[in-house]
Amino acid sequence: MDNLPRLTEEELDLCRKAFQMFDKDGSGTIDVRELKTALNALGQNPTDEELFVMISQVDEDGSKEIEFPEFVKAIQINKAMSEKSAVEQDTIDAFVALGGNSDKSGKISIARLRHIAEEFELTLNVEKLVGEEGKLDMDYEEFKLILT
Repeated sequence: MDNLPRLTEEELDLCRKAFQMFDKDGSGTIDVRELKTALNALGQNPTDEELFVMISQVDEDGSKEIEFPEFVKAIQINKAMSEKSAVEQDTIDAFVALGGNSDKSGKISIARLRHIAEEFELTLNVEKLVGEEGKLDMDYEEFKLILT
């Protein structure tokens, strides 16, 4: 994962403090359970699935313990997942504002989307993006595609 978000100096300092706090024996490593607790202390709340993905991507030596550089990488991965989740939520919010449902079901009116695009002077050619002439509405996946 080369495109991981950079951490600020403040975030790195917080990482050092959290890592040291959970490295009880001063061995320079923390185990998986301690990793989740440390992430929670940093305000990050990964699901077990996200934690598994992080660990599989950072535990390069297979020790089942996380060294500080691996810990920083785990923080970066979780930050990237959080940012992706925030972008997805923004898309869902826009879909709902246009008449769709928050569970990504339902459809939105292409005429309404066109009107909003014109009203806010967005350079969005709705007809070109929709592709089908005479189409009246679109579902969440179609909406998401035109925004990417």
